[in-house]
Amino acid sequence: MQKKGVKLDFWNMMTLFLLFLVAVFLIYPLFSMVLKGFQSPETGNWSLENFQKFFSKRYYYRALINSFKVTFSVTILAVLTGVPMAYFMSNYRIMGSGVLEILIIISMLSPAFIGAYSWILLCGRSGVVTQFFNKTLGISLPSIYGFGGILLVFTLKLYPFIYLYVSGALKKLDVSLLEAAENLGCRGPKKIFGVVLPLITPTILAGAMLVFMNALADFGTPQLLGEGFVTMPVLVYSEFVSESGSEAHFAAAMANIMILITAVFFFLQKWYVNRHSYAMSSLRPIEKKRAGGIRGLLMHLYIYGMVLLSVVPQATVIYTSFLNANTSIFLEGYSLNSYRRIFSSLGSAIRNTYLFGIAAILLIVVLGVLIAYLSVRRQNLATGILDTVTMFPYIIPGSVLGITLLLAFNHRPLILSGTALIIIISLVIRRMPYTLRSSSAILHQISPSIEEAAISLGSGTVRTFFEVTAPMMLPGVLSGAILSWITVINELSSSVILYTGGTKTMSVTIYQEVVRGNYGTAAALASILIATTVVSLIIFFKVSKNKEVMM
Repeated sequence: MQKKGVKLDFWNMMTLFLLFLVAVFLIYPLFSMVLKGFQSPETGNWSLENFQKFFSKRYYYRALINSFKVTFSVTILAVLTGVPMAYFMSNYRIMGSGVLEILIIISMLSPAFIGAYSWILLCGRSGVVTQFFNKTLGISLPSIYGFGGILLVFTLKLYPFIYLYVSGALKKLDVSLLEAAENLGCRGPKKIFGVVLPLITPTILAGAMLVFMNALADFGTPQLLGEGFVTMPVLVYSEFVSESGSEAHFAAAMANIMILITAVFFFLQKWYVNRHSYAMSSLRPIEKKRAGGIRGLLMHLYIYGMVLLSVVPQATVIYTSFLNANTSIFLEGYSLNSYRRIFSSLGSAIRNTYLFGIAAILLIVVLGVLIAYLSVRRQNLATGILDTVTMFPYIIPGSVLGITLLLAFNHRPLILSGTALIIIISLVIRRMPYTLRSSSAILHQISPSIEEAAISLGSGTVRTFFEVTAPMMLPGVLSGAILSWITVINELSSSVILYTGGTKTMSVTIYQEVVRGNYGTAAALASILIATTVVSLIIFFKVSKNKEVMM
């Protein structure tokens, strides 16, 4: 009698292979880091001394308090900024709304540490704005350094997440609900707070969670602007790169704390959304009204003002890249000297960024498409685990991921530290969720009957996938891949831990040039990064045939 078992066809073998990759490059490093956090640096025995050290010294646990102070403040400000803007843009005809939305997206996709660097140029101790107010008007501006500066940069960088999420929700809102509320006497602010806000609250929380995680995980901004205001990513980095090798255990323990925090807030948000989400269909979408009178003027001033502040960093960087510069001092006149210097001495960073990015994107597309197909079309326990685990990096801070990989692959049997491969692996792990989500979304829109028809005509399942399904998935895959590409070339948090002299990327080099005071070369490199982001965004709009970006 023949025993029944799992048939090892192509897709089952592919599932096992992908699970193996995930186990080696994600689960194993994470477990290695978790275990290292619970080991004594002196004896290697199981111990809680790393956590006791963290919570017993004010310097350490204050960094956690500072991180909470920043993340909660930024999240609240981003919501208070993004929700009204989304409401105004969705309900009223705002002049130049198309251009405004593109500028908002550009400001969101540019790295936050470039914003920090730009505000140093503008409002630092020798900044243009600071000097103007001080010398011309006799007014001393508040310092851009410390908590206030970090809050400014993060808010301007992250409120677009709220804006995009809420705008998408408002477009699905059926106007008949609002008309029914008005017929029952619910008008003005009462309608907004009693009807509209409850309907879009789950969406606001989803955007707020993304803001929270980005603010908590960011390394570059608090490192450049902190000046004594230390946050968890900065503390983890400084302890990990400390001269003392024993600090790796302490850094691992702090990384465990960060993962626990992000996981708790992520699952709380998911729990709330699942209990309070509403199904909406835009049978009659909101029709935009004319924004006239004082109300319209105030709306335009608010929206234009916020967008202008959002794109100031990009404009400042591009402008200063063409100024004559002597380290941290910009001289009179314009030139291309900064660009000549970066291509003569820092060309390897530009080359590495594009080479590592292309290699990462190719792997992301292949793995993302295969995992999406397995999780949507061949659902079982193994593919469900694969889909869940590959989305987990979405909530892992970049600095933590860098530490996990370095701790796991810094010894035999697999030594990857110091190589380009470990950076590429970190980029793939960290940025694949974007492509995976878009691939799964497009696959849900493709009817399985199309594949069944091809199979019934004699085409095998593998051939049907490559010749029928994969080509139909291409638009969704490419749009997600372009977003992954934009985030890959701007990645700093993990790369700054994993790089060596020969594997520096543009983001790492910009950060180092700013720290050294070489503002001209930093501006030129940042301008190239911004230009690449804008071109990639234009390609995204062409491929996806819309002007909406969902992260």
